[in-house]
Amino acid sequence: MKKRVMCYALLWGVFLISCGQPGGKDQRVVSPDGTVAMQVYVADGHLGYTVAEEGTVVLDSSVLQWSVNSTLLGSAVSKIERLATRRVQDSFPVCGIHDCSRVDYTSTGFRIAGARDFFVDVRVYNDGVAFRYRIAPGEGEYVLNDSTTFTLPQGVITWGQDNVSYYENENVERLVDTLPVGLTFGPPLTVKYQPQGLYASITEGGLTDFAGMGLEVTPNRRTLRAKLAGETRLACGADGELTTPWRIVLIGDLNTLVNSGIIGDVSAAPDPGLFPLSVRGCGEGNGCGADWVRPGRALWSWLADNGPVSFDNMKRFSKWAGELGFEYNLVDAGWSNWKGQGRDSWDMIRELVDYSAPLGVKIWVWKAYPDDRGVDGIQTPERLQAFLKKCRETGVAGVKIDYFYDESQQVVRFYEDALKEAAKYQLMVDFHGADKPTGLNRTFPNELTREGIRGLEIRGPWATHNTILPFTRYLAGPADFTPVTFSPKRLSETSWCHQVATAVIFTSPFLCYGVDPEQLLANPACDMVKSIPAVWDETIVLPGSEIGQMALFARRKGDVWFVAGICNSAAGAQAAVDLTFLGDGGYRCDMLSDDPASQQALKQHASETTRAGGLSVGLNVGGGFVARLTPVKS
Repeated sequence: MKKRVMCYALLWGVFLISCGQPGGKDQRVVSPDGTVAMQVYVADGHLGYTVAEEGTVVLDSSVLQWSVNSTLLGSAVSKIERLATRRVQDSFPVCGIHDCSRVDYTSTGFRIAGARDFFVDVRVYNDGVAFRYRIAPGEGEYVLNDSTTFTLPQGVITWGQDNVSYYENENVERLVDTLPVGLTFGPPLTVKYQPQGLYASITEGGLTDFAGMGLEVTPNRRTLRAKLAGETRLACGADGELTTPWRIVLIGDLNTLVNSGIIGDVSAAPDPGLFPLSVRGCGEGNGCGADWVRPGRALWSWLADNGPVSFDNMKRFSKWAGELGFEYNLVDAGWSNWKGQGRDSWDMIRELVDYSAPLGVKIWVWKAYPDDRGVDGIQTPERLQAFLKKCRETGVAGVKIDYFYDESQQVVRFYEDALKEAAKYQLMVDFHGADKPTGLNRTFPNELTREGIRGLEIRGPWATHNTILPFTRYLAGPADFTPVTFSPKRLSETSWCHQVATAVIFTSPFLCYGVDPEQLLANPACDMVKSIPAVWDETIVLPGSEIGQMALFARRKGDVWFVAGICNSAAGAQAAVDLTFLGDGGYRCDMLSDDPASQQALKQHASETTRAGGLSVGLNVGGGFVARLTPVKS
């Protein structure tokens, strides 16, 4: 959506006029570019808010309400006192969707006077809003809850999934007025408005030591209420404060939502003691915070259907990873039971690490969070530290921790503890059976990815689902979908090109492939797959993208662009791509496109083009395409 452009001086004058009285009952906070506004008000003693974008109601009258030790806060409000207001422009390096996030917002706070005073911190960005609650209750232990509401306008379309344990259900398209009462969504919940191209997505950020937030449909259907995953209990010192996570509404067109930096911005910056490169600015080095945090591609035997998780077979997978130029081999459940000739499983992991190193391949290992089939879990600090120490000693590069199935405060606290401890041992992490990302991967860049998604290990159909995911789940952060298969039993209704395109469109700095490596090495798409990076410098959602119908992405790594598209299972499509995002000069275009005669075949084509050119590609039902655009050196 095209935004208004206003000079800063004029904007700030308008902002000061429109913000309401400093101690009144009606306060307005406006984004620096003047397009997004959040109104905070008191009605019948209740604290409420609305959100709008250029005159379009994004959130209708909603309630700002939470509780501390069963005391309801946000009712019986007598006054709103506005605190200091300032404009903030910031940027920080990112490891994944692009190399740099830039944010521009108006920051303010409100002291809410009532039966018990508290604070609401508000940030209104050019691409959304974020707010949280804060209180200084005095020394003691407190139970916190959140009953904030988010009221959508009539007639909007929503996409959301209703698994609030491990986030692996489908994102279903529904009219807001038909939402089932009592259904609880696991965010993000994405919304489409009547103005062409305007969307929003509701989620949370800065979630640490607090139960995760779901969104429960109330009896009037349009109003969603925050619903925490169990009790949150926090201790406070005599001079301390208690704060909630940030409640976030991303606002804009699809490209704006995909590239938003709000979730990262409300999360704490990395500790330079653990991530020394994090002190560098955008474009000054490794955006992943440390030289040992190395994004890359991995093979994974679990979906490959090419032998068990045995020691000998994992050597085969390391060999294949080396042939493909992939950086990693993920050894999944089962390795803990390896033994032979007086050696335990750790001795054999060390041997696998040593075998794989000359091939240019490093090893990740799987581990269950709870006790699993006779093998101890890592729920306690002692077990966690002992496991990570053994990983470090044997040369393992990263760990995949599984089976959380919970968004409780205890599990959320474990994520942070595990990442901090893993960083001390210079280990990367992939969480599985997990909830949504909420920005912890900014604080701890060694979290390269997490599941929390209905991925390829669940059988299809895939095509429509895959065209929804980039604009729902992936808005929260990277996801371990484990893309790409050429297996007829897993392809479902998709084409080979659709599968390859998901490796470009789905973001995961630990890009773990589900494909059988023997099938990949024999496939005509192999050269293209080998060239797809795990992280990107720039991402553009292209015109023609529509949730549930088509996803068209242009992504840049260095001076090479990849353009990829996938369409749904309802009909084929014709993708028209304008190439004006390219730099000057000529580009070689290597393309994979669907074979109209078969989903299990593809066409290859090479040509030259410039930014004045374009691509026109036909897609099968459930089809896709990938183009790699490389500058032609003069």
